[in-house]
Amino acid sequence: MKIRIADVIEESFVDGEGVRFAIFVQGCPHHCKGCHNPTTHDFNSGHIIETDRLINKIKNASLISGVTLTGGEPLCQIEAVTEIAAATKTLNLNVWCYTGYLYENLINNNGTNFFTNENINHFLQYVDVLVDGPFIESQRDLTLPFCGSKNQRLIDIKKSLSTKKIINWTLI
Repeated sequence: MKIRIADVIEESFVDGEGVRFAIFVQGCPHHCKGCHNPTTHDFNSGHIIETDRLINKIKNASLISGVTLTGGEPLCQIEAVTEIAAATKTLNLNVWCYTGYLYENLINNNGTNFFTNENINHFLQYVDVLVDGPFIESQRDLTLPFCGSKNQRLIDIKKSLSTKKIINWTLI
């Protein structure tokens, strides 16, 4: 399978807890004012890479504690990010995903044509932490761990899916 990406950072310290293998997916429909990755917005930019190639890089990255799917908007390439997330879990690594969509809208499939309920439910079974919500420049807060604005949430997906309510992830 192929995925269009903007970049990869093989040892990131800012895209989630621990040392992360961060994949910056190309293409984003949100166009948040003040976005720190505006070059990832264009769906026709970046470069195409085989998901297997990324998965092999993840397998060979000895220092990482997990993979972060960010962008752009990872959920616009739901099949490819699901494949990467599933492979990551087989390596006993955790998966974080940044999305401009709200969790509530994702699980109810409100407001997007990029994925179905089936797609998103399949993807979320491999996600540990979802950082949801668009970046809102007027709510920018550099003191927040792993978020850019106060409206964004770090959601513990396993607990949220099992309890059917939003459970925030907390830094231990």
